[in-house]
Amino acid sequence: MKMHGRTYATGKRKTAVAKVWLKPGNGEMTINGKSLDEFLGGRDALKLRVRWPLMVTKQEEAVSIEAKVYGGGQAAQADAVKHAISKALVEYAPELRALLKPYGLLTRDARIVERKKYGKRKARRSPQFSKR
Repeated sequence: MKMHGRTYATGKRKTAVAKVWLKPGNGEMTINGKSLDEFLGGRDALKLRVRWPLMVTKQEEAVSIEAKVYGGGQAAQADAVKHAISKALVEYAPELRALLKPYGLLTRDARIVERKKYGKRKARRSPQFSKR
């Protein structure tokens, strides 16, 4: 939905949730009030993952992004931001959907940790069997 010239979208991965506001700008990206480099430190693979939707659509210098993200770990948060940016880009310019869809950037990765069951050591791992 567009509000005040900005586009909003939510992205999720595992237990991480990202809220992204996208607006026309100069390619500036802030996540939780920090720059992308500050937020992800030396994790270049994660930085690339966050920028991927912008690189695919060639919008790196055309839009500015402000994101709030919570829950999960660094990798899950990076994926949540990636998902939210992709959704916001489609809301911002619907013709970008055709570019993002083949890369699977609009699909929410639904894999989450399975809960532990009683009588088991983990979610599926049974206690070791002892014959004697």
